[in-house]
Amino acid sequence: QVQLVESGGGLVLPGGSLRLSCAASRLALNSHTIGWFRQAPGKEREGIFCISRGDGRTYYADSVKGRFTISRDNAKKMVYLQMNSLKPEDTGVYYCAAGIDYPSNSTWYLSDRYIYWGQGTQVTVSS
Repeated sequence: QVQLVESGGGLVLPGGSLRLSCAASRLALNSHTIGWFRQAPGKEREGIFCISRGDGRTYYADSVKGRFTISRDNAKKMVYLQMNSLKPEDTGVYYCAAGIDYPSNSTWYLSDRYIYWGQGTQVTVSS
């Protein structure tokens, strides 16, 4: 069965960096759109970044613009989320998800567009 496994979370000081990894198994990565979502304590899960199947077009939330980047290694079946200049409000559980949609500006952040989900990795930004 398809598995997505996130790693790389942890505790980091404000202004610090982390790189999250999403390892995919039994899934053709280049045929799937991969999204990163996060859920902060007491809040709903939100989409923060997406890399489209095919052309690799990216979409991201305003809250992470200029600080986070996404990349994909199809051969290794890995997707990475590089997070720089982290802020306390970035704290939460981060999930990667895979879907078969070609995303658009109005759909990439919708959870129900994604079929497969990882178990999440905790990111805590605190001094």
